[in-house]
Amino acid sequence: MKKIFAFSLIAISLISCKTTTSANNDKKLNILFIAVDDLKPLLGCYGDTNIITPNIDQLAERGTIFKNNHCQQSVCAPSRASLLTGQRPDKTKVWDLKTVIRDTLPDVVTLPQYLGNNGYMTLGIGKIYDLRSVDRYHDKKSWNVPYINLTNEDYDEGFKKEAFRYYQSEHSKELEKKLKEEAIKDGIPKHGLDGYLSNKYRPTTENIDVPDGAYTDGAYTNVVIKALDTLKNSTKPFFFALGYKKPHLPFNAPRKYWDMYDRNNIQLPEFQENSKNGFEFATQPGWEMFHYTDIDVEDCNNLEEAKKKELIHGYYAAVSYIDKLIGDLVGKLKETGLDKNTIICIWGDHGWHLGDHGVWCKHTNFEQATRSPLIIVDPRVNKKVIYNHPTEFVDVYPTLCELAGISIPDNLAGKSLAQVVRGDTSLIKKYAMSQYHRNLYFMGYSLRTKRYRYTLWLEDAYNNNKPVTPDMFYAKELFDYEKDPLEKVNLAGLDEYKKIEEELHAYMIEYFKKEGMY
Repeated sequence: MKKIFAFSLIAISLISCKTTTSANNDKKLNILFIAVDDLKPLLGCYGDTNIITPNIDQLAERGTIFKNNHCQQSVCAPSRASLLTGQRPDKTKVWDLKTVIRDTLPDVVTLPQYLGNNGYMTLGIGKIYDLRSVDRYHDKKSWNVPYINLTNEDYDEGFKKEAFRYYQSEHSKELEKKLKEEAIKDGIPKHGLDGYLSNKYRPTTENIDVPDGAYTDGAYTNVVIKALDTLKNSTKPFFFALGYKKPHLPFNAPRKYWDMYDRNNIQLPEFQENSKNGFEFATQPGWEMFHYTDIDVEDCNNLEEAKKKELIHGYYAAVSYIDKLIGDLVGKLKETGLDKNTIICIWGDHGWHLGDHGVWCKHTNFEQATRSPLIIVDPRVNKKVIYNHPTEFVDVYPTLCELAGISIPDNLAGKSLAQVVRGDTSLIKKYAMSQYHRNLYFMGYSLRTKRYRYTLWLEDAYNNNKPVTPDMFYAKELFDYEKDPLEKVNLAGLDEYKKIEEELHAYMIEYFKKEGMY
């Protein structure tokens, strides 16, 4: 066993055997906290009939499915910073992929940190925070067990860390070796090597016959399964955070998951245009895709149909791969008996466009980018609950606190959803709020109720401290999901929706006032 993991197991053992002073520690449940990068609600339990996700679907049969859940901002770092601090992006000031959370909120108490302060052993592996928004220890204050880093021994036999950080084909390994030699000859410094290699070789997909543990996500699962054998004997409750990297690009998954789907049967999105009466700036052409070396168009809507189907096929395969790994974890919980006293929380950090509106990736305020899966399983409840009212990721922090029997901090932006997990499906909040900016001039705030989405674009409202005033209102979008689930028509300004627009605009002003912005 490698040194780093062995050290982590020793640390787990030592901390788990310490006597805790918490009087009600024996009543606290463990929490397995699973983040899935770029996972939209493309799951059988969310009603999709094309995807194959039997393990998550089966788990959801005894948990709560939040079907109208939304992220605070549809990109990794801001979304994760918001969920883990319980604060909105305008409070964390993390709107991008470079701002460090503790540079703007040095004294913020994160969800794992708070649980650690209340008797929990907190440990993590994989992508929980976006590393560009925290220190090199994945936010050191969050964890009382050193964050677990992979070594080559965590991969399945015969495999080690992927070439170019993503790929396991023999071609990619040979090419990486060759390009590294070329880089050295060309005088490329060590810190510039990753960029040099990515510019040379970074395809959007990989379909090869390898075992689950050949890729990083499988290696993460190997580590967690081993750790659970130690944690089953813990005298302290644990909060174990696991961050899967798929189905984020590139869509790399073992071939058996590709083989679950017939590409000839994969359908392209029904609506691939901008909304009627819409705004071009509200969309984006698939920015993230342009980092990959097999994309050579200026607008991803202009991709050939075969490439579009390959990308959708790859996303499906990656989702089914993660589903299998989650099934392995749930099986291990059952084997160890931990299933009886462990809350499971599964979430995807935001949605993902697969060509609808002519958009790929995320970075919008449309439904496919903001709507995000959230499933919570409490073993004390053990029944299926479907919740259709709006919820958002700032609600996760207070929810897990209440389910863990810990007082909820009074400075959090969200509301506890614990009553829903227990079976009470009454309305908790009228709307969820997301936001996304365009360049340095516009910030779009998108309010989602049970039926409608109202987005208000503000001019001169990004990265400044100016209060919101009516003269900043630049553009409006309104969608009715009962009549137009594909967002084909922007209804803002139409006479027949005047009263609805006024009501939703009043909600928006209510939100700005509550946040001290108006």
